[in-house]
Amino acid sequence: MTAVYALICSVLWGVSDFGGGLLTRRLPALVVVVASQAAATLVLLVSVTATGGFDTGSPRLLYAAGAGLIGPIAMIAFYRALALGPMGVVSPLATVGVAVPVGVGLLLGERPGAMQAAGIAVAAVGVVLAGGPQLRGAPVQRTAVLLTLVAAFGFGGVMALMAQATTGAAGLLLALLVQRSCNLVVGGGALLRAARRRPEDYRLADLTGLGARALTGLVAVGLGDVAANGMFVLSSQTGSVAVAAVLASLYPVVTALCARILVGERLRPVQAAGSGLALAGAILLAAH
Repeated sequence: MTAVYALICSVLWGVSDFGGGLLTRRLPALVVVVASQAAATLVLLVSVTATGGFDTGSPRLLYAAGAGLIGPIAMIAFYRALALGPMGVVSPLATVGVAVPVGVGLLLGERPGAMQAAGIAVAAVGVVLAGGPQLRGAPVQRTAVLLTLVAAFGFGGVMALMAQATTGAAGLLLALLVQRSCNLVVGGGALLRAARRRPEDYRLADLTGLGARALTGLVAVGLGDVAANGMFVLSSQTGSVAVAAVLASLYPVVTALCARILVGERLRPVQAAGSGLALAGAILLAAH
């Protein structure tokens, strides 16, 4: 079930990233992040209350709190890196963060077999190429590289922490609620600070005038993201954290396919090759 949960996670993350990307064409990125996380937090709060999940608390929730504090910082760094560009370098570089949960898995004593090791290597290369790296004519500012690395290892850190946030499905909803609540605190603080510095970009009238379609999209992005996190936790608990992390990191392939199918964006040859390699790696991992 490790591969199944992780692949579902990658699909959910990929679709959520695609939806979030579309919404950021109409709204500031921070608004999309905070509003979607607020919706997810509210749904989780209702779910935990209804299921008596508050009784499942344990010291492991500190891992979820840590993931919740790191996540928004990584996301903000990622968006700023994308703004500095070029996106064709920034996006693939951000996937190197998968080294964090893979390394944690090795430290915990996981030793992948030959087929798993090959699958991890092939999938990792495929994920990077699927982002469409600009191999020529793409000068990159040092600040953009540093921000991207902060984001990458932040994303990897969230994976590693959430894998340790609960020992079973019973406490999963509460762990996700703690993570999202911390996300909301950090992201909300960043949003308030940005609104004070650039009030013209965060006019309340523009935000309250959103249509039902945009509001539904924000809710869907938030719920998709939190469901993906839940699938990753389940995946990491049923098998190797390293395998779960690599398979879950296939989400750029899903995002690229959504863009191709839904808005007609064409895949560059390097992206098509990367997608094929990523899928080949996933098959090797799933077949173990």
